[in-house]
This record gives sequence, C-alpha cells and structure tokens, in this order.
Amino acid sequence: MKLKTNCLRGFVLLFLLLASTAMVKADHSWGSYHWARSSNPFTLQLGDNLTNTTRSNWKSNFGIAIADWNKSTVLDTVAVAGGTRARRCAITGGRVEVCNSAYGQTGWLGVAGISVTNGHITGAYVKLNDTYSMNDAEEQLVMCQEIGHTFGLGHQDEGFYNAPLGTCMDYTQASTANQNMHPNQHDYDMLEQIYAHLDSSTTIGAMAVPAQVALGDYRSPRAWGRAVRFNKEGQAILFERDFGNGHKIFTHIYPVPGSRFYNDEDHEH
Repeated sequence: MKLKTNCLRGFVLLFLLLASTAMVKADHSWGSYHWARSSNPFTLQLGDNLTNTTRSNWKSNFGIAIADWNKSTVLDTVAVAGGTRARRCAITGGRVEVCNSAYGQTGWLGVAGISVTNGHITGAYVKLNDTYSMNDAEEQLVMCQEIGHTFGLGHQDEGFYNAPLGTCMDYTQASTANQNMHPNQHDYDMLEQIYAHLDSSTTIGAMAVPAQVALGDYRSPRAWGRAVRFNKEGQAILFERDFGNGHKIFTHIYPVPGSRFYNDEDHEH
C-alpha cells in the first residue's frame, strides 16, 4: 500500500511539474518581434496623446496600464508628451504613441501597430476608438492589451466566448471584462522569454523609421495590408504590410464582439 501511495504521489508531482513547465514555455509572443536593446531592464517611452471624454477616462487607464506593465523585470515604461496628432496617430521612431479619438464605425475598439525592421521593433502606436461605448473594465482591458502588443506580446486566447483567463491579453465579453483588466504572471514570464537575449544595438529612443512607414496613414484597414490571422469567431485580428527591404508594419486588432468589418476584397495582398 505504501509503495502504491508513493508511486501515486510521484506521478502527481511529475504531472504538476510538466504542467508548470508547459505553462512557462507556452508561447503568446507576437512572432519573434522585440525592441533591440543592449541591457535589461530597458525603458520605453509611451507618448501621451490622450484626451478624456464624457464617457471615457483614458488618462486614468493609461496610468494604471503603465503601473501594471512596469511590474515586469525586463522593461519599464514612462509616460512622455505625445508626439503626434491623435486622429492620425503616426508612428514615431524609437517609442510608442498612445492615442484616442472617434475613429468611426470601424468594427474595432482598439488597434496596436508596430513598425519592424529586420525583426526588431522600431516604433509603435496604439489607437483607442471613442466611437463605441465601453464600460470602465473594457477600457482598461483594451488599453492594457494594446500597449502589451507594442512590447511583442500576442494573445493568450482569441475567443470572446471562452472563460476569462484573468489577463488583459485575452478577448472577452463586456460583461466579463472586469476579470481581464490587468496582465497576469504568464504575461510577465513571456516578456522574460522575449527579452532573454540582448542585442548589440538598440531601436529605443530617438531613431528614424523609414519614410514610407512614418508617413503612412493607418486609419483605414486598407492601409494595413493582408490579413494573416483570424480569431475563433472568424474576425481578422492581425494584418501585415510589407514595404520591402526588411521593413514591415504589423497591426493587431481588438474587434467589436460580433462585428464582421473584414472583407477580403478591401485589403491588399
């Protein structure tokens, strides 16, 4: 009996160890894209182009998201004066621009775009759509998620109608958004994996992005390029536009649940 009990305990411990290892190694990075830097932790500037509205409190959401992501051991974020017009929210090299505006009936609540050169992020933007009414929890979720994308994080889950995972890197319904307002430990673990290796150069700070990228107007899905990923509800959630010579733009979408804004004929291939 004692031998059987010991064997059972050993099996349970092995199972838990393997499950834990699988969780740590589970991948929700955004490809292999990351900011180049020569040391950790690194500091990334987030441009504040935000304006509170009668039904949103983006300034507060922004501060909470910064505090949340700064719990990471590999990066620190700092709010700085915005460097773009909120309506356009153009890419600024070496940093992230965070904007809100009434972008219209686009079918998305939030968008995160990153400029990539030869696998390294060179600039990024976040757009938050005031056209749609979001509750306080949804606003915090979308703010947190879109900023998380600019570090190289993908989603932990992409189904709106699954049980919430307790992380902002998850799609969920408005009624359960309060369970997904902040990063979880798995997000911090994933950032450690993404930024485990150091680079000999940096893409952080005052640097230029290619003119064709910086001058691009990414307000319309037509400018996002081709859809390369769809969620469980069939919505296009990731787009890629290739400018050649190693320069690309990737655009991540937080769609309005149930919307079908993507039409294959409306996008480049």
